[in-house]
Amino acid sequence: MIEIIRDINVPETSFFLFGPRGTGKSTFVKKLIDRNSLYIDFLDPETFRTYSAFPETLLKTVNASYPSRVIIDEVQKVPQILDVVHKIIEEKKIQFILTGSGARKLKKTGADLLGGRALYCRMHPFTAHELGNAFSLDKALQTGLIPVVERSLNPAKTLSAYVDIYLREEIMAEGLVRNLGTFARFLEIISYSHGTILNISNLARECQTGRGIVSGYIDILEDLLLAYRLPVFSKRAKRKTASHPKFYLFDNGLYRRLRQRGPLDIESEISGPALEGLTGQHIRAYSDFALPETRLFYWRSLAGNEVDFVLYGGKTFTAVEVKNAKVIRPTDYNGLASFGDDYPESSLVLLYRGSVIMKHKNILVVPVEMFLKSPGEYL
Repeated sequence: MIEIIRDINVPETSFFLFGPRGTGKSTFVKKLIDRNSLYIDFLDPETFRTYSAFPETLLKTVNASYPSRVIIDEVQKVPQILDVVHKIIEEKKIQFILTGSGARKLKKTGADLLGGRALYCRMHPFTAHELGNAFSLDKALQTGLIPVVERSLNPAKTLSAYVDIYLREEIMAEGLVRNLGTFARFLEIISYSHGTILNISNLARECQTGRGIVSGYIDILEDLLLAYRLPVFSKRAKRKTASHPKFYLFDNGLYRRLRQRGPLDIESEISGPALEGLTGQHIRAYSDFALPETRLFYWRSLAGNEVDFVLYGGKTFTAVEVKNAKVIRPTDYNGLASFGDDYPESSLVLLYRGSVIMKHKNILVVPVEMFLKSPGEYL
């Protein structure tokens, strides 16, 4: 199998590398190991027991081996180790690379997050650019781009196992929720909110539980890096905009797995949010890699005009609308045209399932697959 080169910049200083399970954090950091590196894996039971009981073991090991780089995998499993890491960074010129599948346990235990002495990096699912000729839009829309899924011989089966592993090992084992059945039902229901504006009251009613519980469940998904919320772009707003954020699961495959489908479901109701979510995860990955000063938003006026993504910051100001259609209708331009009227400084991009690049007034129309493979040409 061809090795995939990940688009991620490795800082010269110490850094956290956070990302959901299966996104390739361990595979990536193991390539950074050299003869002057110390590698510690908290998924190894014996290592976990040793450092959980005696975190100061790290200092003793460092003093004995004099490494120039220390890599700690799944650091959130032993939060107290960060106090020792902090001490070593203060006293020695050693780079620490700390991977984790979420910061929830670190925050909950009040762990020392190194007070700005370590940068934060995110590991995303594969991108079309990373996969190159191996990228298939149709496949990505069905099973997503989580590396452990995308590289498997049976992506659909692996995706189902992936969800089960998270429920069993991350949610239940860590005691993050009291009622696993209620949370499992919530996961199915929240999938219908993928790519839409969050309405927590409606979600609570459908889940038959309290609004506070549902809000807490969403926080858990975000802390485990399984989902994210997009705030509305309102800088220098000339008209009233929506106030609630939009919700996305971090990978299109996870959305497809959680979104139940039956005889009454229309494919376009599922494939539209799937394409939008796939685009969103690519924009997030590219902005982390190449545009670290930017933030991602969406825009919606109270009149109903909407733009799926607004990337803003540094020298970047681009609005992106996604249409799951091979032919563009005149009304498909409305959201971007309205945004452009309010923000003439912005670049406007409309993505669609066709194959020809076009220009409609000040709106650039680009085939979505072309955009996913080279987002830097349009952002």
